[in-house]
Amino acid sequence: MIENVRQAVQNANLYTYLGKIDKIVGTTVEAMGPACKIGDVCAIDVPGDNPPVKAEVVGFRENRVLLMPYEETEGIGYGSAVRNTGERLLIPVSNELIGRTVDAMGIPIDGQGPLREVAYYPITGKRSNPMERPRIDTVIQMGVKAIDGLLTIGKGQRMGIFAGSGVGKSTLMGMIAKNVKADVNVIALVGERSREVVEFINRDLGEEGLKRSVLVVATSNQSAMMRSKCTMTATTIAEYFKDQGMDVLLMMDSLTRFAMAQREVGLSIGEPPVARGYTPSIYSELPKLLERSGNFETGSITGIYTVLVEGDDANEPVSDTVRGIIDGHIMLSRKVATQNRYPAIDILSSVSRLMSDIVMPEHKAAAGKIRKLLSVYESNIDLVSIGAYKKGTNKELDDALMRIDKIYEFLQQKTDESFSLDEAVIRMIQLTE
Repeated sequence: MIENVRQAVQNANLYTYLGKIDKIVGTTVEAMGPACKIGDVCAIDVPGDNPPVKAEVVGFRENRVLLMPYEETEGIGYGSAVRNTGERLLIPVSNELIGRTVDAMGIPIDGQGPLREVAYYPITGKRSNPMERPRIDTVIQMGVKAIDGLLTIGKGQRMGIFAGSGVGKSTLMGMIAKNVKADVNVIALVGERSREVVEFINRDLGEEGLKRSVLVVATSNQSAMMRSKCTMTATTIAEYFKDQGMDVLLMMDSLTRFAMAQREVGLSIGEPPVARGYTPSIYSELPKLLERSGNFETGSITGIYTVLVEGDDANEPVSDTVRGIIDGHIMLSRKVATQNRYPAIDILSSVSRLMSDIVMPEHKAAAGKIRKLLSVYESNIDLVSIGAYKKGTNKELDDALMRIDKIYEFLQQKTDESFSLDEAVIRMIQLTE
């Protein structure tokens, strides 16, 4: 007994590893110590009765530890003590999250009180074996007939909504959240203006959508770490509901702002910029984040990710990288929006890579014919507009001209309208008969 006690005392860590701040450059804090690993959460003491500021270890430079605080650096000074908590960032999860709005740490910010019974999930998730993922073979109904009909999405599929600013991404997300046939929606608003959060809840999402949604919010005035963690927290919450066998719709607005936050962190710790200022770590972080969605043995996470196309250039670095990882893309066109056709989806530039595997042959044939009619009409629109086309010259163009008004009518939908998948397919078949 005495020998066991003696060994326990010898092996016990009876002191705390402390470091102290040596330098602060921008949002990066450099400290001499403490002993730590990448991803550890440290507490930085601030003067007075203020609680410690939490920061994450993001790198090392020579004999210094590089920390990025989750909050503002106000109150932190030269020589402030840094203590390693020895913990990784854990997110509180609970069924009580449904209908609530939380920040990037999973803490409620809607004034309805704290969560009661919670479990804790690691923000980085658990790596899954790709051989254990079932095939995607079931359609998930979005309630937007242009998507259900021509860009059909399966449970566990990952789709991107690509658009410039002001073309209707948030409105389309609200329509999907209200109408989708999923058990729960998890919506991440990354880097949004503060006023847009309440606007999105009241105008786009509505009371009906909020009842089965969880909102994770990090506004544009918050730190790069909070904006970066917002997407991971939303994915972690989606994984919690997925583990209970639910079909989850995970929506993010937007991946571009996540990449910008990661760029800010990367540049602060000395990563070299490679393309448009983006750092190499972004190209490894994006696949890690996107691969956490999918179809699983218990439940599914269907991902809808918006990408803000800078300068309407669909080939800029973030767009290109995301398009290569996900399972299809929905392009919103400013040209379609100027014609007052909403949602402003450019059908010919959009594709769902799994559509042909999950729809009925009649549905597939009708979608193919509508795409062909659209292509014929839009490639000859200038000829028709100036009156240079003579009817009867091209049989396919004559057919397209006869049906184009009804096709455009099918592609339009008001924000308060909802259509089932069967209704959309029946209308498409009628259009092509």
